[in-house]
Amino acid sequence: MERVKRVLVTDEARKVIKQLREKNGDLMFHQSGGCCDGSSPMCFKKGQFRVGSSDVLLGEIDGCPFYMSRSQFEYWQHTQITVDVTKGRGASFSLEIPLGVRFLIHSRLYTQEEREHLEPVQFGHK
Repeated sequence: MERVKRVLVTDEARKVIKQLREKNGDLMFHQSGGCCDGSSPMCFKKGQFRVGSSDVLLGEIDGCPFYMSRSQFEYWQHTQITVDVTKGRGASFSLEIPLGVRFLIHSRLYTQEEREHLEPVQFGHK
């Protein structure tokens, strides 16, 4: 069995990422679980959000690194996350807000077999 990805992206979210990349260049995602939209993933120009030792790199979605705060990772580490998009305005500084959409996540628990083949995570800045 090949490595199981920890974070996926829907086709609709991929379209928004493409649109944002055309306007802003390289992108990154971070999910903090803090104020504003809470556990909604936020999209930034790559390097605009300072990633530190308390962040976890889960993987990439459509070529964009996806980070999560360590405290959120402790909660979500048993689930596969899928980044999606929906109409509406989030209460954050994420790049998609002017488009009238916001990113959100869906999750599901890994199976026992999947847990044994998870992609490794990286703690701290890449």
